[in-house]
Amino acid sequence: MNDVIDDIKKNLDIVQYIGSFISLKKAGRNYKANCPFHHEKSASFVVSPERQIWHCFGACGDGGDIIKFAMKWGNCTFFEALKELAERAGISSDRLAPQDKGLDIKDRIAQINTLSAQYFEYILQKTPYGAKALEYLRGRGINDKIISTFQLGYSVDSWDSLLKFLKKKNFTEVEMVEAGVLVHNDQGRYYDRFRGRLMFPIRDLRGVVIGFSGRILDKGDQSAKYVNTPETALYHKRESLFGIQLAKESIRNENMAILVEGEFDMIMPFQHGISNIVSIKGSAVTKEQLQLIKRFTNNIALALDADSAGDEAIKRGIQEAEFMDFDIHVIQFQNGKDPDESVRTNTLEFKKSVAHPLPIYDFIFNSAQKKYSLDDAYGKKKIGEEVLPYISRIRNPIIQSHYIKKLSALLGVSEDSVLYTIRQERKKAKAKPFIHRSPSSEVNKTKDSIQELYVMSRIFQQENPYKTLDAFSKIIELKDMTQISYRKLIQSMLDYRANHALYDESEFTMSLPAELKAVYDELYLYPLDEVDIDDLQLQKDLYQLKMSLIKKQISELQESPNSSDQKDAELVRLTNARKVVEKTLISV
Repeated sequence: MNDVIDDIKKNLDIVQYIGSFISLKKAGRNYKANCPFHHEKSASFVVSPERQIWHCFGACGDGGDIIKFAMKWGNCTFFEALKELAERAGISSDRLAPQDKGLDIKDRIAQINTLSAQYFEYILQKTPYGAKALEYLRGRGINDKIISTFQLGYSVDSWDSLLKFLKKKNFTEVEMVEAGVLVHNDQGRYYDRFRGRLMFPIRDLRGVVIGFSGRILDKGDQSAKYVNTPETALYHKRESLFGIQLAKESIRNENMAILVEGEFDMIMPFQHGISNIVSIKGSAVTKEQLQLIKRFTNNIALALDADSAGDEAIKRGIQEAEFMDFDIHVIQFQNGKDPDESVRTNTLEFKKSVAHPLPIYDFIFNSAQKKYSLDDAYGKKKIGEEVLPYISRIRNPIIQSHYIKKLSALLGVSEDSVLYTIRQERKKAKAKPFIHRSPSSEVNKTKDSIQELYVMSRIFQQENPYKTLDAFSKIIELKDMTQISYRKLIQSMLDYRANHALYDESEFTMSLPAELKAVYDELYLYPLDEVDIDDLQLQKDLYQLKMSLIKKQISELQESPNSSDQKDAELVRLTNARKVVEKTLISV
């Protein structure tokens, strides 16, 4: 396997690969972009062509090599990423035998699902068993092109038709159960999970069939309306979006993702040209689904059922989406109980609704006003109780201020009254401020630590860091550095220099332990305005760092409750040292 990984990295350039998904701009020795894995306004995602690594210095704080990017971008396993990269690099998949059972199981499940989808499609299109389902689809206005595009199918009303088909393809009953297409009951019997149902294959971002949703055809059927694939090694309901493989580019181009509840609610608008649409597989929008959408847009529009249950589903989706910095809208359609019926009833009106979605908080206001009267104090109280929890959670102060004013005007009360109630609401909810932290970095974002980070990055990003290391060693004492990992890195370079007259970046990197290598990678990729600066500017930066470190030590000593002659002497020493540095900075 290692030889395959080496060949992938030799044949695929990380800049070209990542650049095929996002727009990269040259920045000194590296390339920069807005991170594709979270929302941000300034570029914090950096790619190194020399090191063939990437790192995000923003909210997610993630990083790694080309394989790690492929895994994160494709939401896939290590082995799945290798397969995709090997294909790009022209490497035979025969060299990619999975090395652990978990990977092999996923691959087998994908094969079972692919064959099952083909089988269901064949039954629908080519046999008398599927005639009723085909007639049902056409009766709902679904055309043949869309039936093929979504690979819709039909499962025969039989206990073992799929079982027999897959057995002929050399799959075992145990594998079929793991894929979710077979059930193993308490009596030890195996039978088809999907029987007599219209079949919707569910695919991941790359188009791999990960599961199925099966719908009954007869309204009189007393069984569950839908039967879905259970949780498997490949299918996780919370992470799945029906139609995402077809909608992803349109979502990116339109800068908006429309979220609906059911398969037909996605398929019918898609057939009528609304292609930036996906189904959430249930009535609750999950964090995992939002993370998937976040790769393509920061805007979502909820088009859920036009009833009280749909209203509640919309409200449940707000908090997670707001927390993730989405701009949230609601599509309110007038004709029909759901998007499917609305499109079929009046396509033009539905498209107008899609083109003019309502901001989510306006929807909350409207929903409350429909339920309670503004003619008496108790009705106003109810409206306030329903709306205020949502306003109190708005993180953007401008948006929050807008809705505070709106609620104040609607209820005929002062803005101070609304603000007071919001404060009470926050106390009740024990709301905490939202703070982005980089999980891969030990650096707290204080002024001191940023200076230290900046200087360390300056040292390690030079083609020959020995020169900057010399300047550092003359001015900064290693023991004064606040970050332990930084001290260890400097010491590692000093040790390396003692044995190597010429600096070899690759060799130095290989000599580092794993925990230091991760910190070194961040420093190597940290976005600097300029990598190369003159000796005078470097000296100034180092003295400014020294000043920060001295001030920090003085502050810590002054805050210490202990009193001793040694403490007083150290304060005198540090104060004198600060004066010397101050004079030096004036003259530099």
